[in-house]
Amino acid sequence: MEYSPPPLFKQGPSALARLIFFVVLSLALLVSDARFKTLEVVRGVLGAGLYPLQRAALVPRDFFMGAADLAVTSSALRTENTQLHARNLQLSQQANEAASLAAENAHLRALLQLSQRIGAQTTPAEIQYDTRDPFTQKVVIGGGSQQGVQNGSPVLSEDGVIGQVTRVFPMQSEVTLVTDKDQAVPVEVVRTGLRSVIYGTAKGDLLDLRFVPISADLQVGDELVTSGLDGIYPQGLPVAKVLRVDKQADTAFARVVCLPLAAVRGARQVLVLHYVPQVPPNPIAAEEAAAAAEAKDAKKKPTRAADKKSDKKADDAKAKPAAAASAPAQQTKPAANAAAAETKPAQQKPPERRPRESLREEAAKAVEKGGH
Repeated sequence: MEYSPPPLFKQGPSALARLIFFVVLSLALLVSDARFKTLEVVRGVLGAGLYPLQRAALVPRDFFMGAADLAVTSSALRTENTQLHARNLQLSQQANEAASLAAENAHLRALLQLSQRIGAQTTPAEIQYDTRDPFTQKVVIGGGSQQGVQNGSPVLSEDGVIGQVTRVFPMQSEVTLVTDKDQAVPVEVVRTGLRSVIYGTAKGDLLDLRFVPISADLQVGDELVTSGLDGIYPQGLPVAKVLRVDKQADTAFARVVCLPLAAVRGARQVLVLHYVPQVPPNPIAAEEAAAAAEAKDAKKKPTRAADKKSDKKADDAKAKPAAAASAPAQQTKPAANAAAAETKPAQQKPPERRPRESLREEAAKAVEKGGH
């Protein structure tokens, strides 16, 4: 029976031989791959086969990194969106001002020399909610006196006029929309320059252009912009477009229905203008102020003259008693000296003494007279 050692105890080449073999093989593969690119195909096959395993191993890392990137990206997108909204509103305002300048230049350049337009400071704000009163057209924006919002400031969107600030709180403001029945805006027609006043309606969806004569040149589609005559709205801001013109023979004015250019109820981001009008002073008020100043000066002058005269009289009155007092004092000094000189000898003379016998005789005569 043949005995052979178990496979576990079989010995092949020695460890040194195997080390030398694998070192030589590695060097041969390195040289062949570096010189002749022989292992690129093998490397590509191995990379394609191991790619799913690599992706599976990287799933936890990609999950955590993706969550962090999502949070950072969401915050950055919100900030960028806010900045883009504000920039869009500013660019829209500049575009509207450029269009109004072009129309104004075409109509009035041949007649007037226009002064340089002054840019208005703006404050971006967001419409937060509508008011509770269903019979008024008002909204509340997120900006108040702390942000520099003033009462009466115009409110715009990228399409045109939205309304006007009618109440200011520290952190919020109430805006009355142009479609409110009590709101009025002075406007002019861009095509013809016709000026009038536009009002809101009871329904709150359209505008009513009033005080337009029947003979006025007004067509459907004409654009209306602010005229700037009220000193509140800057000139040239888009307001509405003519929707319908009804002319009746029994009335002196035409009924003109207009549609707001701005989305009054659909706006979200708005601009609040800080407009300071350059209105010349009222000549009547200036004359009244000048007359009042002259009257005050005229009243002050007599009083000043009377005060001067009274001061002079008082000074004279004070001077006269002083002089009179000094003169008698000077005159009485020699008299007093003379009287003193006269009295001194009299005081020096001794009194005369009458004898006792004469005194007795007088007493006796008095007794005799009393007896008779």
